[in-house]
Amino acid sequence: MGIFSRLTDIVNSNINAILDSAEDPEKIIRMVIQEMEDTLVEVRSSAAKTIADQKDINRRLAKLHKAQADWEKKAELAISKGRDDLAKGALIEKSKLADMEAHLTEEAKHLEEALKRNEEDVIKLDAKLREARAKKAAIQSRHKAASNTVRVRKNLTDNRIQDAFDRFDKVDARLDRLEAEAESMELGKEQSLAEEIAGLEADDDIEKELEALKAKASGEANDNKKAAPKAKAKKAASK
Repeated sequence: MGIFSRLTDIVNSNINAILDSAEDPEKIIRMVIQEMEDTLVEVRSSAAKTIADQKDINRRLAKLHKAQADWEKKAELAISKGRDDLAKGALIEKSKLADMEAHLTEEAKHLEEALKRNEEDVIKLDAKLREARAKKAAIQSRHKAASNTVRVRKNLTDNRIQDAFDRFDKVDARLDRLEAEAESMELGKEQSLAEEIAGLEADDDIEKELEALKAKASGEANDNKKAAPKAKAKKAASK
């Protein structure tokens, strides 16, 4: 496939249509991008050669133009010397150069048109390349998200996870039995007579200690009340 034929296919291609027909969209978009990049290099290389050919033709045209001017001067000199035969020969040579100039001018025109087409192709290809790269980024993002979703859902539907939860339930049931067994040991158990009497004695001791603390607090309060007038009298005497 020639460069321009391939370029036309790429430039006119619909990226989404290419992806729809591909089994592996990420792989095919990489191939499309690579093809575009390679074609872009070739188009730029072709444009560079066209520009070089233009410069060469322009140099040759300048030389032909100068050569025609020289033959015209020679014809004028021959006429001035009465040598019409030489003047005619000089004009013939000038005519040959004029034909060559016309041919090169036409060739230069074709090169200019080709260069313009190259420029248009590069612009279109650049646009398609940006589109393909953006599509590649979107595909990679979607592929990653889809892969993660598939992995998570596979884990959720994996029997090993359900087996683990079943084992948790068995552990819970076993703990329930142990706790029930411990609670059952306390059922129907009453305090002995000695334990009840000891409890009463402990209550009496607490009550006695409480009354002692109250009496102590009351005595301290009375002492403070008696000391207050004496302190006031002493303060007045000092004044």
